[in-house]
Amino acid sequence: MKHLLFCSICALAFVTSLVGCGKPFQVYTPPGFIELENQSPTYEYRATTPEGVVVGIQVIDLEGDNSGNLDFWTRALTLQMRDVSGYALLETRDVKSRDGTPGKQLRFGHDEDSKPFLYRLSVYVKDKRLFLFESGGTKANFERYEKNVEWIGDNLRFK
Repeated sequence: MKHLLFCSICALAFVTSLVGCGKPFQVYTPPGFIELENQSPTYEYRATTPEGVVVGIQVIDLEGDNSGNLDFWTRALTLQMRDVSGYALLETRDVKSRDGTPGKQLRFGHDEDSKPFLYRLSVYVKDKRLFLFESGGTKANFERYEKNVEWIGDNLRFK
């Protein structure tokens, strides 16, 4: 009986870890990154490399019938990043999460202290929620971990 109870608890713990502990998405942290906990109330997930390449996921609840669609949020965030934050839009790509949710990926560049930085923002709208998958770092370090960052995005699922 104790063995059955132990196995049931282990199975429940495993299923809970797959579900993502109540988060409205499922994400996996790839090799080379560690998940950061209790970093910011703004992010529901953050991870980093030793060199400072950071990824994060924000979830924003949208209210009302006119809460905006993917095109609206893509345009609004592009203008915010370009006009307010000073990032140069380098490229826009269509992306899709593992569960099939369509999105847009915005690729930006920015220089600080004569050092180039890359920043990516993938935007998804699903079930009255805005999901933002962000990643960035110095250009040299970001390019080193680019495949790992892409892997996170390719395996991201929304619930």
